[in-house]
Amino acid sequence: MRTKDVIYELRTKNNMTQDELAEEVFVTRQAVSRWETGETVPNTETLKLLSDLFGVSINTLLGSPRQLICQCCGMPLDDSIISREKDGSLNEDYCQWCYADGTYTYSDMDDLIDVCVGHMVNENFTEEQARAYMKEMLPKLDYWKRYEELSDDGEFEAFKRKLIEEINDLHIEGMPRLDKLNALVGRYVNLAYRLPSGVDVKFLDDGTTYLGNQLEPEFGGDRCFGVLANMDFILISTYGCEGKDPELVLYKKR
Repeated sequence: MRTKDVIYELRTKNNMTQDELAEEVFVTRQAVSRWETGETVPNTETLKLLSDLFGVSINTLLGSPRQLICQCCGMPLDDSIISREKDGSLNEDYCQWCYADGTYTYSDMDDLIDVCVGHMVNENFTEEQARAYMKEMLPKLDYWKRYEELSDDGEFEAFKRKLIEEINDLHIEGMPRLDKLNALVGRYVNLAYRLPSGVDVKFLDDGTTYLGNQLEPEFGGDRCFGVLANMDFILISTYGCEGKDPELVLYKKR
């Protein structure tokens, strides 16, 4: 699609008139009309406003001339998984798992490889092949090439260690010690828990990135422990295969 088609589709999909769109991005209705006829394209600042307004990347607004990939893990990017800055604007260089609200979530390449390999292995791609591929590819990405410049001197890793200690100090019966927290996007782990009142409640924001892990219970069985946390809370649950029949064990404000 061309820019003119993308803007027209986004405007009409959101039930906006040209006048309404013009008001939102501080231009005239005539300017919007010229975009939609292909006579002109928005300037850089207006593209940023349109990106924020519609929740799509500038790359999408320009008709997707580039194939975006996460500059930390190499995952192909589309608008649904592109990361966001603290102010909510999109950062087209990273996925939501590797960069969350202005924070890089991985400082150890081997940890990232361990997480990625688990999702890459299939009947045509062995663990050894996946690991070798990641070890070759990651050092070529911008984040790892500029790691000394972009890193936070271990602040986020220190926060994760403190959080792990807090979770282990809860001594949840049957749950083994936690030794690692990974980045998890809310919509993939936002389970609905049945409260005693009979109401099903979700505690997470689908678009937010959290820290968490899945643990096998110490005493066996077919249910897993799920751990999710951020700066504000700790949530521990159990659930069956693929998140079925979740039960809330603990929800604690920090």
